[in-house]
Amino acid sequence: MSRSLTIEGQLRPANAKPNALRREGKTPAVLYGPTIESSIALVVDSHAAEFLVRDARPQKTPIQLSIPDLPWQGTVVLQEVQTHPAKDTLYHLSFLAKAEN
Repeated sequence: MSRSLTIEGQLRPANAKPNALRREGKTPAVLYGPTIESSIALVVDSHAAEFLVRDARPQKTPIQLSIPDLPWQGTVVLQEVQTHPAKDTLYHLSFLAKAEN
């Protein structure tokens, strides 16, 4: 079973508060890695992120991430998944860009 996982991210507005984003159905995220000069603050659709977290193994499963606002797209892994301790809802995702072979 080699089903490809994909997700789309958007640049996080500089003045956006994380809790306000969550109320809008977005999950804050960050993209970093050896091919990224400095980390990139993103938001992803919370519903899509829940499916991604359910299906992907952190630090193992390759995921295709596209960011329409940037000329970047590539393969990442979920490096860290943070959930709210009481509500068990997604709080933040960290994506690690894989080095190109």
